[in-house]
Amino acid sequence: MNTKLIQPYLFFNGNCEEAIEFYRTAIGAEQEMLMRYKESPDSPPEGMLPPDWEDKVMHASLRIGESVVMVSDGCCDGKDKFQSFSLSLTLPDEGEARKVFAALGEGGSVEMPLDKTFWSPCFGMLTDRFGLGWMITVAP
Repeated sequence: MNTKLIQPYLFFNGNCEEAIEFYRTAIGAEQEMLMRYKESPDSPPEGMLPPDWEDKVMHASLRIGESVVMVSDGCCDGKDKFQSFSLSLTLPDEGEARKVFAALGEGGSVEMPLDKTFWSPCFGMLTDRFGLGWMITVAP
């Protein structure tokens, strides 16, 4: 089988564990695996990581419905990287969309409130408290 798959890989600049817990609560993400830097069979090159980052998340994967999103603390360069894209989450009904939109929006900002559009009975856009853009939609 020749399957092609694109999976987002998100770097949280030192807040990965907090983000994992947030997405578990907000959208029911399931943590499939998590490895800390100190658990790696190969140590990062000298000077690559800040001091005291041994317990930070080197790699984790989250299942969100049928999708897998990979996450990490990254290498802490101090820059937010969530620019020029959003994650699009399709939900089964308006009630679930409103619940998830409110949860993801806690501590974030709403760009477009949930409302009916020509392509969806319920669609909205927001940026969560980690700076990650989301588009929430209900399939017509």
